[in-house]
Amino acid sequence: MNVTDQIALVTGANRGIGRQFVLELLERGASKVYATARRPESLDFDDTRVVPLRLDIVDHESVIAAAATARDVTLLVNNAGIATGAVLVTGDLDEIHREMDTHFWGTLDVIREFSPVLAANGGGAIVNVLSALSWFAGPGTGSYSAAKAAEWNMTNGVRLELAAQGTLVQGVLLGAADTDIMAGYDGPKIDPRDVPRRSLDGLAAGSIEVIVDDWTAMVKASLVGDPAAFYAQITELLGAS
Repeated sequence: MNVTDQIALVTGANRGIGRQFVLELLERGASKVYATARRPESLDFDDTRVVPLRLDIVDHESVIAAAATARDVTLLVNNAGIATGAVLVTGDLDEIHREMDTHFWGTLDVIREFSPVLAANGGGAIVNVLSALSWFAGPGTGSYSAAKAAEWNMTNGVRLELAAQGTLVQGVLLGAADTDIMAGYDGPKIDPRDVPRRSLDGLAAGSIEVIVDDWTAMVKASLVGDPAAFYAQITELLGAS
C-alpha cells in the first residue's frame, strides 16, 4: 500500500508515536486522517485533512461510534496503549486487567468494528504498534509484556482471518522510543518519527512485520537460542543502562 490519497485512522494520536503517524501520513500525501483520542480537544494538528475524532478503545460504544463515523477508512493504525508498570505476582490486579483490556481486548475490538469498513473500501491495511516486549519480559514489565505478547499473536491471528478480504495486517515492533510513556527509562531511545517511517515504508513493500531498531532485531534473533543465555544477556544489558 502506498499511503498517497489513502484515508487513515490513528488511535492514540494526541502524542508520541501516534502523533508522529499522523504527521508522517500527511507528509506522504494521505487525503484524510482521522486523529483519535479519548479527549479530541487535546489534538492540535494544523491541517485541514485531519479530522479529530473521539475514540476510547476500552469503551465498546465509543468504538462502534467511531466506526460508524469513519466509514471511508482504508488504513487503520492501532497505536493507543498504556504502561502501568504493574508486576504480575504482587501487582494490582485491576491494573493488570487494564493493561490487557487496552492492548489486547481494546485493539481487537477496534479491528472487529473496522474490518467490515476496510472490506467495503477494497481491503486496505491494519498496522498494530507492538513492542520488543512482546517477545520477552524485563524487570517491572510483567503486565505490559504479557499484554503485548497477547496483542502480537492476536495480530498474527487476524492477519490470517482478514487475508480473504484483501486486508494486509502489519505488526510493528520496537524497543524504547523517546516518548512520554518512556520518560522514566534511562536507556537508549529511538526517535519516535522512525516508527511511522519504517512502518509506512513496509506497507509500500507489502511487509507484514517491521522491526524498527537494532535492539528489537537482537531480541528476535536471540529467541532461537537458550532462554537462560538470553535472559542473562538481557539482565546485563538492562543493568548497564
